[in-house]
Amino acid sequence: MDAKPSGLTTSFVNNLVVPGDVVLDISSMANQTIKLGGGLRQDSDAISVIKAGKLRFSKPNKYWVETSQKRYVPCAEDTILGIVVDSKPDNFLIDIKSPTLAYLPVLAFEGGTRRNIPKFEDGTLLYVRVVKANTGMYPELSCTDASGKAAEFGVLKDGYMFECSTGLARMLLSSPTCPVLEALGKKLSYEIAVGLNGRVWVNADSPSTIIVVANAIMNSETLSGVQQKIMVEKLLQKIQVNRVRFHLLVPSKSRYLHYHLHRHISEFDSKTSKDAYRDSP
Repeated sequence: MDAKPSGLTTSFVNNLVVPGDVVLDISSMANQTIKLGGGLRQDSDAISVIKAGKLRFSKPNKYWVETSQKRYVPCAEDTILGIVVDSKPDNFLIDIKSPTLAYLPVLAFEGGTRRNIPKFEDGTLLYVRVVKANTGMYPELSCTDASGKAAEFGVLKDGYMFECSTGLARMLLSSPTCPVLEALGKKLSYEIAVGLNGRVWVNADSPSTIIVVANAIMNSETLSGVQQKIMVEKLLQKIQVNRVRFHLLVPSKSRYLHYHLHRHISEFDSKTSKDAYRDSP
């Protein structure tokens, strides 16, 4: 997390806050633009808390309350994972784990025109950006960044998607790299996309790697950085032991099958020889 702001109400940053706490007075912040994320509300010149959690700050002037919950509350500029549930002539309806569905305009793609409208089947997983999230309106999504480029947004093919709390999702996206992802990256090769709405997509060359990464992430939410690294090491050691056992068991089983197959073939040849001798003139 970035350094705390100076000259402001700094006692709340990176600490627990509860609804009703006034965390910032903007009357003395002339000619400055402040961005408010989830969990905060502006009452005249005061910024107050409406959701319990930890107050976070990032440069230049963005504040939000970080919480751990299952339901996602959309916020502009969030990057999330959505699932296509329906297609309309002008937009796609997307499930983003929020109280309402979001809509993705058919032209909200890089170079999007009426001639090259994408076609998505129901259930398609998309990595998207929240453009608008106004109260009383359906959130609007886009598959481009602020400059109109596709960047990393779009369809996520293959792999495995699982859900987690919004707090765990933010931890995975924190800087520096989350300890569990750093420890996994040193031993395994995989792809990952994390949505702030509590959805994680993992892809790798082998299903076993996907399972290991998914289990390690889901088990890391309540662990400290050191505990996360220890957990990953133990998990990888168990997998290595199981692989060794598998390689030791397979040859003996193969010899056992080969022996029985050879015995049955010998018995068949012997019986065939006897029948042939009995039928001979």
